[in-house]
Amino acid sequence: EATLDLAERRRIRSAIRDLQRQELERDEEALASKRFRPERGSHRQEDKENWPRSRHLEEEQQQAALATLSQRLEAITSVEELTKLLRAAGEYEERKLIRAAIRKLRAEEIE
Repeated sequence: EATLDLAERRRIRSAIRDLQRQELERDEEALASKRFRPERGSHRQEDKENWPRSRHLEEEQQQAALATLSQRLEAITSVEELTKLLRAAGEYEERKLIRAAIRKLRAEEIE
């Protein structure tokens, strides 16, 4: 806007477009690297329909183990015991159930 020379304005607009294009390319590269980042661990998430039968069995066993853990947690009435279990738990779903049991006990204590 400060210059009246048309050739200079074209060069400035061209430089602005180049900078915007470079910025878009960097953003796209960042998104692509996040989107296609290899997952942690040795196994990849796959479509559950294509899982082999053994994976389905594993998942069913894990669900059964979580149900058993949930029943055990309902019998525990001490936050200290639950905290010990929480520290020993390795799986996310186990820790999630234990934290929920701790919150439930604390809510009951408050009441």
